[in-house]
Amino acid sequence: MSPLTRITAVIFAILVMAPLAVSAQRGVSTPERLLFEALNRERAARGFSMLVWNDSLASAARQHAERMAQHNKLSHQLPGEPDLRMRAAGTGARFSMVAENVAIGPDATVIHSGWMHSPGHRANILSPELSAVGIAVVPRGAELFAVQDFSQTVPNLNLNQQEQQVLPLLAARGLQIIAGNNDARKSCDSNRDFAANRPALVARYETTNLKDLPSDLERKIQSGRYRAAAVGACSVEDARGFTLFRITILLY
Repeated sequence: MSPLTRITAVIFAILVMAPLAVSAQRGVSTPERLLFEALNRERAARGFSMLVWNDSLASAARQHAERMAQHNKLSHQLPGEPDLRMRAAGTGARFSMVAENVAIGPDATVIHSGWMHSPGHRANILSPELSAVGIAVVPRGAELFAVQDFSQTVPNLNLNQQEQQVLPLLAARGLQIIAGNNDARKSCDSNRDFAANRPALVARYETTNLKDLPSDLERKIQSGRYRAAAVGACSVEDARGFTLFRITILLY
């Protein structure tokens, strides 16, 4: 399944909410800290995992907030500006999903309350699929231009580490793991088969989640026709910031 980019509509509703007190990332300026505290308090109250602060996302959010303040305009993409994916990727963020909230308001408390009363923005703040956030607030006169950039972060794993995450999944399904992965890696790199002993099945897939096998591969393994497996990983380049893992599994 291809990665998802979700960008919500801009916010206009403004309501008041009581101050919040959840510990924040050290070094974040006061309005950004309040927004960070607020969203994590909302998540904690519902039993959701806390979002972690991401400096790359914060940098992307600041670039956009500064541009909105300069143009005095609320938008997810201003003329001549890269879209959210490219902005985040340009600051070094790697992700399988990105989302954004933008707002203008007199202070952080009002902005957060407005986001929580807007279904799309609230969905981003409470999404169980998102794991990191960067926030920027830029003043212009009496108003604050605020941006929250969210992501589902993906770990930076080398090829061996990727393979080591997949191997236990296959062993848990009763497959014998074949030592050495040169044939599998070569098959992954070239989309050709290099195995000395021709496998009964070559399965190739791309994913952002190495903790699960594709459902169609699961069904084939459960058929009981295969006794052993080898795993190879290879690199995938995507300048848009999306991180994918490319895996080849040889089944015997």
